[in-house]
Amino acid sequence: MWKIAIGFAVFAAIALFVILKAGDKVDMSGEKHGGDVHAPAAPATGTGK
Repeated sequence: MWKIAIGFAVFAAIALFVILKAGDKVDMSGEKHGGDVHAPAAPATGTGK
């Protein structure tokens, strides 16, 4: 059980170190894509068969 507590403390320390080093450069909003990545679909043509 003590190994889990030590592992958690080490992981938390590393996470805090990374967050504090990155400062305001961390972007937690998820994936970002340019505006031209998802082009509008062409209208369907044909008879529908």
